[in-house]
Amino acid sequence: MTSVLKLVWVWACFHLEELLLRILGYIMRRFLRSAMIVFSWFVVPYSRYTNIKVIRRKLPPIRSHLLEIPAVDLAKLIRTRKIKSEEVVEAYIERCRQVNPLINAIVQDRFEEALEEAREIDKVIAMGINSVESMEEHTPLLGIPVTVKESIAVKGMTNQAGRVFKTPQIAKSDAPVVEQIKRCGGIILLVSNTPELCLLWETYNNVTGQTKNPYDLKRTPGGSSGGEAALLASGASLLGLTSDIGGSSRLPAMFSGIWGHKPTPYAVSFKGHHPTSDFPKWGDFFTIAPMTRYAKDLPLLLKCMNDPTGPKLTLDRAISVHGIRFFFMDNDGPSGMMRPLSRDLHAAINRVANDFNAKRVNIRKMKWSLDISLSAMLTMKNIETIYHKTEEGEQPKTVCKETVKYFFGCSDSILPSVIFGHLQNFMKIIPNSRHKHLASIIDALKTEFKEMLGNDGVFIYPTFPNTAHQHYQIYHKLLEPMYMAIFNTLGLPVTNCMIGLDRRNLPMGIQVVANPGQDHLCLAVAREMERRYGGWVRPPSEDSHSSSGSSKQRG
Repeated sequence: MTSVLKLVWVWACFHLEELLLRILGYIMRRFLRSAMIVFSWFVVPYSRYTNIKVIRRKLPPIRSHLLEIPAVDLAKLIRTRKIKSEEVVEAYIERCRQVNPLINAIVQDRFEEALEEAREIDKVIAMGINSVESMEEHTPLLGIPVTVKESIAVKGMTNQAGRVFKTPQIAKSDAPVVEQIKRCGGIILLVSNTPELCLLWETYNNVTGQTKNPYDLKRTPGGSSGGEAALLASGASLLGLTSDIGGSSRLPAMFSGIWGHKPTPYAVSFKGHHPTSDFPKWGDFFTIAPMTRYAKDLPLLLKCMNDPTGPKLTLDRAISVHGIRFFFMDNDGPSGMMRPLSRDLHAAINRVANDFNAKRVNIRKMKWSLDISLSAMLTMKNIETIYHKTEEGEQPKTVCKETVKYFFGCSDSILPSVIFGHLQNFMKIIPNSRHKHLASIIDALKTEFKEMLGNDGVFIYPTFPNTAHQHYQIYHKLLEPMYMAIFNTLGLPVTNCMIGLDRRNLPMGIQVVANPGQDHLCLAVAREMERRYGGWVRPPSEDSHSSSGSSKQRG
């Protein structure tokens, strides 16, 4: 009898704990959804007020044909002496100078150094020392300009990730991925804007200011790689190095109508980036990522970025999309946490699914995207924050003091940097049993994707529920990036693909996901989508012909 009572007691305790965890989860989810509604009462009016001051202008038209040649073709033209690298670099420098006063995407340039490097490359090519085949194999980016997110170290350039410092923080050496790009012949042109410590899906800080979307200056290009996205979409860059821990390469790519890829974990070195962490599993979530204006350039750039010591990606492998199995899900299921898709995006993703004969699936555990992503990322230790690293001679910052300073307008930091400390502290009071429960869901989801996709399947999923919104409106949409962050949590490679324009002539994008090591599947689908749907579209410009032409490629 006693043993029976013990069993009943154990069973009751177990189910009581499970019930309490469910109640806690429900309360948290309702609180967050309510908080977003309350935020909207303040954010939307503020966003509209700040946009009153934005001059309704369009970008200058693209005049040089060199600016509209994909990198794979441009590199070949340079190698075969049909075009000089100096001409290409000059064209991009001129375009940067034209558009940056409007989009505010450049933190620091190295135009003169880049021109000198281009001239040296032209001299070496003219001497005929290396064959065309040798240059293609060993220096596939020879003479091509590349732009870099300012949070990634480029020797001699500012590298403080949008933080305010009394003494500028200059990179003493290149990040490993930048070294690789240089060895492949790429010419670093500049470093681009990012929110402070890459902690927001909008691009602004108290050093460089706010970056604007080329398609509408009243709207955001997204974040945290918004500087790169704005330059690429404007025709002021061709290849960009960005980073991604929760959609930082994919959301800007979507909002700006280009291509951003989050690689398989550890396929690209994450070293030489701010913020960073010595947490053992940091690389499971965070990666440096390629962003391009043309889908056909993604394999070229990613191949040059592939860490020699990391997983080898089979990017040269010929893939036919006819041999790929497609699955799709056009919303995050029954969670009720994230906003549903806009009408245009819902129609677009269903059109794509139909075009590729995708099978509709309902992955029920995706409803936990928010819970598991926040648990996994906010419990990582020793992440670089404004509280973790301070300038030499400066007193360490405390969460409470910095919060008070912010609300009295005395802080050097933006709101996400300030409240990040509160989020970390909040996660510490969550019972460890809940984190373990969510970790088990992560493992189950990984298994489900592994079995569903195999080595020949891709999953189509929304990048974000709406196209580019006005500045600051991300503050009442902070749950929606979980459409993207879930794949960082699961460690899956994923590409944002441009699929057309909505009724406002704003770019629409979707994610294409594969199993780890199957990046080539995502990129093959991206190239096919570029072929079918047209890819990058020139932003509206002062040239009325260009503006009207862009609207013809509406999704």
